Amino acid sequence: MSSRTSDCLEEEDGEEEEEEENYNPTEVKMSQIVMPCHSNHRQELSVGQLLKWMDSAACLSAERHAGSPCVTASMDDIHFEHTISVGQVVNIRAKVNRAFNTSMEVGIQVNCEDLFSDRHWRVCHAYATFVTQRTSTGQKVTLKPIVPVTQKEQVEYSVAAERRRVRMVHDDIIKDLLSNEWVQQVDSSVGPSAVAAERTRVESVELVLPPHANHQVNTFGGQIMAWMVNVATIAASRLSQAHPTLRAIDMFTFRGPSQVGDRLLLKAIVNNAFRNSMEVGVRAEAYHEEGPNRHINSAFMTFEVLDDGGKPRTLPRIRPEPLEGQRRFQEATARKKIRLDRKYIISRTQGEVPLSVPWDPTNQVYLSFNNVSALKMLAARSSWRLSCEKDQVQLYTLEQKSMLSFKIECEVDVPAHRAFDLLAELSNRPSWDSHYKKCELIQLVDNDDFIYRVVTPSVRHGAMGSPTAANQAKGILQDFILLASKRKPCGSGDPYVIALRSVSLPTHPPTEGYNRGEVLCAGFTILETKDNKSLISYFNQASPEVLPYISTDIAGLSSSFYHTFCSCSQYLTRNRL
Repeated sequence: MSSRTSDCLEEEDGEEEEEEENYNPTEVKMSQIVMPCHSNHRQELSVGQLLKWMDSAACLSAERHAGSPCVTASMDDIHFEHTISVGQVVNIRAKVNRAFNTSMEVGIQVNCEDLFSDRHWRVCHAYATFVTQRTSTGQKVTLKPIVPVTQKEQVEYSVAAERRRVRMVHDDIIKDLLSNEWVQQVDSSVGPSAVAAERTRVESVELVLPPHANHQVNTFGGQIMAWMVNVATIAASRLSQAHPTLRAIDMFTFRGPSQVGDRLLLKAIVNNAFRNSMEVGVRAEAYHEEGPNRHINSAFMTFEVLDDGGKPRTLPRIRPEPLEGQRRFQEATARKKIRLDRKYIISRTQGEVPLSVPWDPTNQVYLSFNNVSALKMLAARSSWRLSCEKDQVQLYTLEQKSMLSFKIECEVDVPAHRAFDLLAELSNRPSWDSHYKKCELIQLVDNDDFIYRVVTPSVRHGAMGSPTAANQAKGILQDFILLASKRKPCGSGDPYVIALRSVSLPTHPPTEGYNRGEVLCAGFTILETKDNKSLISYFNQASPEVLPYISTDIAGLSSSFYHTFCSCSQYLTRNRL
């Protein structure tokens, strides 16, 4: 939550300006001026208050689409980029990205406006999942599908399926990581100056009154989050003996409802302190009079303490309690690893991620997410330009800053599901693609993700764009280590997806006699068309190692793309049944 600069303001506004104006029936806009009653001791908007506004706007958007009462089911990671001061305006936009059967994803964009300088900047971006409440007869409400119109809406709609996939395996990722040897071996021994975790423990009880409830008489989800932030801040202050700044809230799920009259017991403790940040765990339980406690929610929040220059200060170490404290200490280390993976792989724009991200079973889910979502984003671009066409096989190009991408597209008389099965078997590609000399499966990750080593002709010593000439020139070949991620349609109108990107494996370093090439984003989308046919599109964000294979086609000097796709079509037709 560093100070704002004009450079970052211009960068962040740029993306919004590119999006065309379009009416979205689910969009809700909320503007709030920050008053002293909304602020903390630093005259900055309290994060708890911001979460209440965000949840309120998102709920209104979800109910506008569902036409029935909705409740917050979960919230993805939230990273707070900037603070908001008293007197400034918070502008919140929420709209439904995609509706599944009974749940929907709502995207929330929070921007700040300075009324005196006319500056705008982004504060945070979040994704919330809402579910409809059952009818009076106990039946679930089936949601109508969202129809994306703009390019941005199409991207969000497509990638929402991948985000949902990550949410569903989130708990499994933690469990798998905790079983990893390096997490089990984390040294929790600290020096005598360490602060006992017990000193940071906070317990607080809140009585749920009518002003804390929503229009369904349930405790407002945003209010619960605000109370949780409050106790977490106190716990963080006890460790640092300073005023901490909330940087991020991990993905969390509401486990059950709470009503007016409930007592909410809020517990917080510092789980682990790293060099410049600390993780605080918060648990919310509800009880009514003498009834048993019900676990409502748990969340993990990351705090920093900033010095006068706005830089994170070094924090004291924490001394965990035996048994349960040790468990929380290790789990916090695992979650830090997951946060770094997300920040490194998912949160960045595609161009900022290095080509070959190191493959690690603990970051498998996020690499797979990045792989598929990057291809979906590339496919959703609206500025593709037709470069050439031959017998209904079309070659398109897309120029983005310093990046050139190409798309080859044609329709084949093969059912989409069968084309998907055949093309997903990458080991068979050398039989129809002359650019693949060899393709071997080196690791079966799971049913949807595979790692291959691909050998292709080098073009560095041959004629540009001529693999045949390259084969005759000193016999130097290129190899690629590729992660292949395949996805079946999540809903009607979704394509089958086969996404490819480079990864690096310690077991397969670059070898003598091969030029190690890299692929940033490539793969197929397969869309079912009428008469049981398929529209097959191949995409590639051309890296320097890939561009020579297609450069003469783009320039119109050859049509090797046509012959390759014809060969692909014949391969699919031969194996149609």
